[in-house]
Amino acid sequence: MNSAPAQDAPAWIGFAALPRAMGGPAGRARLRQELEDFVVDEDLGFAPDGEGEHQLLWVEKRGANTEWVGRQLAAFAGLPQQAVSWAGLKDRHAVTRQWFCVHTGVKGGPDWPALVSDEFAVLEAHHHRRKLRPGYLAGNRFRIRLRGFEGDREALCQRLDAVARQGVPNYFGEQRFGRGEGNLHRAQALFAGEGRKAPRHLRGLWLSAARSQLFNQVLALRVERKNWDRPLAGDCLQLAGSNSFFLAEAPDADLMARVLAADLHPSGPLCGRGVSAAKGEAAGLEAAALAGFEPWVQGLAAAGMEQERRPLRLMPADWSWDWVQDADLEIAFRLPAGAFATAVLRELVEWDQGAGEE
Repeated sequence: MNSAPAQDAPAWIGFAALPRAMGGPAGRARLRQELEDFVVDEDLGFAPDGEGEHQLLWVEKRGANTEWVGRQLAAFAGLPQQAVSWAGLKDRHAVTRQWFCVHTGVKGGPDWPALVSDEFAVLEAHHHRRKLRPGYLAGNRFRIRLRGFEGDREALCQRLDAVARQGVPNYFGEQRFGRGEGNLHRAQALFAGEGRKAPRHLRGLWLSAARSQLFNQVLALRVERKNWDRPLAGDCLQLAGSNSFFLAEAPDADLMARVLAADLHPSGPLCGRGVSAAKGEAAGLEAAALAGFEPWVQGLAAAGMEQERRPLRLMPADWSWDWVQDADLEIAFRLPAGAFATAVLRELVEWDQGAGEE
């Protein structure tokens, strides 16, 4: 357990200590030894319009963070930084391809191929009618190499097959919480009445981290009780691939079958204004997991965040894996927006990481 330093702060479960659904990892490997070991391709879920006053740029970046690349694009175009937007932040210590949006006007834009950098390259440019905003994406495709696996190879292969069938707990990844969980410490200070003069975007980052941690607390308790992937009385069941959910006061055989088929997922709270939609046994479990975090729940509501739900289970799509060389494992899969590859990897192996994440 990791405790924030502020007085009367609740104790939270750090990412490394979150319970695993499938028991201990099957072994150990090295992650991100080279940039090419972690490759991410963004999927917006739609194609550029081909016309409009914005330009969508398909950009490959290597060892660079998203915000820095956005500033370079704005400078090259002679535009203010706010003229450039993106759907999601991508890992710095990786090779990633993602879309940037630049408000250039209907008459075109700069000569993007002339922009030369060791850290990134503009691969495509298309006009588009609408600004690209955070969260406007379908998901991400990953290709990850785990090098030098040491452990029970047969157990790892069984675990790989189990992940494809059963999914994994949909934890928020450690990068959400910042280096040394600094975003959580700052959120705690904010709830204690400090840091209110910090820039708005930083306060938003800290609040988002706190809400993510509360979700992880609930999910961790359900993993411990082995009911994270099955419906409880009063659960809010979320439709796969949708934000829609409904209350299942007494799950019947039909609902159980749909959950087993991954058509429906039990969900957990993203705290905000109002009360959780869960009832009965599920609501009682949420309350038990969040005991001591009442100031956080109240602080999120006071900040204007709304109650939402997030699936407790994450089902990787297009799952494939192969051994390359003798002890290197390459895994490929697709995740929906807001899901974290590290939530998948932690069910497989412990890893030594050559570089941190954005």
